[in-house]
This record gives sequence, C-alpha cells and structure tokens, in this order.
Amino acid sequence: MGELSAVQQADLIIKAFGFRKIPLIYYCGVKVVELTEDHLEVRIPLGRRTRNHLNSMYFGALAIGADVAGGLLAFLHMQRTGRKMTIVFKDMKADFLKRAEGDVHFICNQNVEIAKMISRIEASGDRENIEVDVTAIVPSKSNEAVAKFRLTLSAKIA
Repeated sequence: MGELSAVQQADLIIKAFGFRKIPLIYYCGVKVVELTEDHLEVRIPLGRRTRNHLNSMYFGALAIGADVAGGLLAFLHMQRTGRKMTIVFKDMKADFLKRAEGDVHFICNQNVEIAKMISRIEASGDRENIEVDVTAIVPSKSNEAVAKFRLTLSAKIA
C-alpha cells in the first residue's frame, strides 16, 4: 500500500481531531472531498444526524461544515510550521439561501491567503485575523449556493 494522498491525510486528521477534541465534527460525518493549492472542499451527508424537521440540513450542521472548511486549512498550515498555534473563529455571518436537501459540500477558496497568514504569524509571533468565505452547495441538486458564510479566523502562537 502506498502513501496517503493529501485528501486522505486531511480526512484522517479531521476525523481524529473531531473524535478527540470536537465530537460534533465526528458525529456529523465530515469528509474531505478535495484539497488543492487553492481550495478545500468538505462534505456533510444529509441523514438522521444532520437533518431537520423539514428534511433539509439543520443549520447547526451547516455551521459545522463552514467551520471545518475554513478552520482545517489553517490547521493544516499550522501543522507544517511545527509550532504550536491556536485558532478560533471570532464571529460568523451566515446567509441561508435555499433548503439544503442533500449532501452538502462546503468550499473555501482561500488556501493561499490562509497559508500567508500562518507564515506571517510564524515570523512575527503576533495574532492575525482573516475573513474566510465558505460557500455551501448541494451538487446532487445544482451548483447554486444554498448558504454562504463569512467567518473571522483568528490565530496566534500558543
């Protein structure tokens, strides 16, 4: 068996982190779908654990997907530095545009910007903040956004 791909590694990291530190991430079944130099895409399946009374994804599960899509990128870059850093979301704005009536994919296209922020923190030691945009889609229905999130990610050396 060969080495794990970047997607497989990121998926194992989020599953282990969710299981050990934030069980709701694990409980919702977050899976890394794609990881490139530009972006990250994660999926949360629509099922008994994530569905609301209208048979669409519960807004709490949608928030978890946005959290993971923005936070995992920072986490992966922090790991590469070898320095202990902390990340937290300071605020979040969400626009729920349509019912999410299928598995939801959360896409963050700011991998490069987040990597630069982590590099600046490593060099300066100062806290930095960045606004992270995450778009949620249900590919089985259409590629139109069902929700859009803007989160302020804050990170510093621990």
